[in-house]
Amino acid sequence: MDLILLAKVALMGVVEGLTEFLPISSTGHLILAGALLGFDDEKAKVFDIAIQTGAILAVILVYWARLRDTLVQLPTQRQAQRFALNVAIGFLPAVVLGLLAGKAIKAHLFTPTVVATTFILGGFVILWAERRPASSVRVDDVDQMTPWDALKVGLVQCLAMVPGTSRSGATIIGGMLMGLSRRAATDFSFYLAIPTLIGAGVYSLYKERALLSAADLPLFGVGLLMSFLSAWLCVRWLLRYIASHNFVVFAWYRIAFGLVVLATAWGGWIDWRG
Repeated sequence: MDLILLAKVALMGVVEGLTEFLPISSTGHLILAGALLGFDDEKAKVFDIAIQTGAILAVILVYWARLRDTLVQLPTQRQAQRFALNVAIGFLPAVVLGLLAGKAIKAHLFTPTVVATTFILGGFVILWAERRPASSVRVDDVDQMTPWDALKVGLVQCLAMVPGTSRSGATIIGGMLMGLSRRAATDFSFYLAIPTLIGAGVYSLYKERALLSAADLPLFGVGLLMSFLSAWLCVRWLLRYIASHNFVVFAWYRIAFGLVVLATAWGGWIDWRG
């Protein structure tokens, strides 16, 4: 077993887990980390998507009580049915757009200019969202969301197909701009991530199965484990953080990271088309 390769996939798993649920784009960070580690071939791209499943397992663990109660109450409780329906409605737009335009997006939008622009613009959108008056909040909890709220967040999630946008950033900040509280938007973003990222991981593995073999299982296992552990710590920290902080620090981080993308692209150091 190549210990250096195992160390690389472990680091990639940590990067995925720490960035997947923060509004800073895990894709951008995985491209950067993969380039620096020399882990950016076609199989590595499949790996990057597949290890999202480890991060999602962390979300399932953190929200296990709510998810378990929803499953138990689903046949009889209207609130559980409404919650499940909202998640399904929010999930649907990404499925449709991904199947219709996924290849075109990957072929034309994975460029340094697009990645840097979305990082920087996303930072300014966060700053704008955090300046909204407190009176604009009309939904304090995910159970107060309507199917229309869920659909709007699901449509905003589609923006994350543009590299550098951040799925979490799009859904959390988009939800806040639509009247959700910071906590409600964050919770729904996490719930919506479960079918979205599991679906993306399974689809990617199936589509690129010819690239994989049984010898890759240890690598994927290490990546999944490290993604799970780091995501579990990150999600628990973020839920405590938003109780008394806003997302402004992430906005400035995105702007700085966008400048890093431009500098490394112009210098020819990183291939941001990954």
